[in-house]
Amino acid sequence: MPLTRPFSLDHAALLDELAATDNLLVIQDLDGVCMGLVGNPLTRQLERRYLDATRRLDGHFFVLTNGEHIGSRGVNGIVEALFETPDRAGEQGRYLPGLAAGGVQWQDRFGSVSHPGVSDAELAFLKTFPGRAEAFLESLLSRPPYDLPSEARRDLIAAAVLDNLASPTLNLNVFQRHWQATPEHYRTLQADVAEFMQERLEAARQSGLGDAFFIHYAPNAGQDGDGNERLRQGAESGEGAGTTDFQLMLRGGVKEVGVLVILNRYYHRHAGHYPLGEGFNAREAPRDQAALLKLARDHFDPALMPRIVGVGDTVTSFVPSGDARSERQRGGSDRGFLTLIQQLGDAFDSGNRVLYVDSSGGEVRRAGVDAGRLARHAGNPDIEVWPALEGISDAEDPLTLDVIFPEGHTQYIDFFCELAARR
Repeated sequence: MPLTRPFSLDHAALLDELAATDNLLVIQDLDGVCMGLVGNPLTRQLERRYLDATRRLDGHFFVLTNGEHIGSRGVNGIVEALFETPDRAGEQGRYLPGLAAGGVQWQDRFGSVSHPGVSDAELAFLKTFPGRAEAFLESLLSRPPYDLPSEARRDLIAAAVLDNLASPTLNLNVFQRHWQATPEHYRTLQADVAEFMQERLEAARQSGLGDAFFIHYAPNAGQDGDGNERLRQGAESGEGAGTTDFQLMLRGGVKEVGVLVILNRYYHRHAGHYPLGEGFNAREAPRDQAALLKLARDHFDPALMPRIVGVGDTVTSFVPSGDARSERQRGGSDRGFLTLIQQLGDAFDSGNRVLYVDSSGGEVRRAGVDAGRLARHAGNPDIEVWPALEGISDAEDPLTLDVIFPEGHTQYIDFFCELAARR
């Protein structure tokens, strides 16, 4: 029987449902979902059993992440660490297939990487970002109000500047932890870094690259009227980090577009044709959610549409402190792609599922679910569910979380491995 109620904790029922689904497509985020959230990406770890399970789901599983496959901070290095020699991962086809950098970096399971639709000039500009970011932070942090000693600056900057090829990033987790006793410094740094990111966009325009890039804030406070993501400030008490990742992304590098890129390749593999054309990529796709849904409805054969399972951990819903109008802001880097998967399920009547993994137990502060209240709600629908999802969802939220994994990535990995074993 299909699941009929949202916010379910019944993983056994979901397992039965998906194990019996022939035409299945799992699209999954990485950090916080299949590995714990950590302050320093270099300390991330994957479980070998998870890699084995992804191999068994070959053709029915793809990742969709704002991180990257390659580089010193990429996931491929984490995969390779699980083998006797790095080349074994490629020989055995154990790399994680799918899209990184929000949707512009494609990789197959053998580690072949490409950047469809991305120009050499764009990649060259992105390559300058880490050096610029290091120089900016070195100068900034040596002055008031920060006045950090040189050794502390060196270590913090080394951890914060992520030299990703297609999505270079400033990750402020280390600063949030460093200034636990003085959160006002962290909040000021967030504003300074946001200004630096805007300067990078202007530099790109002056270099003749137009609007090739945008700034991705993770987590964020949704979008403003112009479609730009809004910074989420850290809490004055230091109990909430707000936006920690400031990423310079290529236009089109948003996860919802990545869903259609993956679906286009899925159709080719299982039906022998590309509904959107062989060269379709994130750079040429529409950016509007309604337009993406229309594109899918106009080109994908409903008879061949798979049941899509979207898995993420970064969804937010909150009222900013001090907002007299109590205007709720909804964001999170997984919200867009999970929403599109939900909409595709409705449009094609394909029974899609949205899975939410509670990653609040990691090193990064974020809202967590109240599993006890969810369980009581499951037994008695009269019990109000929304207090269990404070900071994540709300009664007016258009995104419905079908199944929740309150114990985090290890609970999800157990489920995922069992699914792979039963299919």
